[in-house]
Amino acid sequence: MNPARQKWDELAPSRKRVLVVLGVVDAGLRAWALVDLRKRSAEEVNGPKAVWALALSVVNSAGVVPAAYLVVGRRR
Repeated sequence: MNPARQKWDELAPSRKRVLVVLGVVDAGLRAWALVDLRKRSAEEVNGPKAVWALALSVVNSAGVVPAAYLVVGRRR
């Protein structure tokens, strides 16, 4: 069977742990970015707030979009 198509029950425990940790990190970054975005005025954000909010809410990016917002989306 193709490893990329394995069901959850077929995964090794170590892979399950890695996936859970990555999911938790992604959720934490996404929550942090969304809270930060909500607290900032439009002048403090690079780009439209609505676009950032949509990307942070919809795009499945394994933490890339939240990290991008936290690094380049905010004005200091």
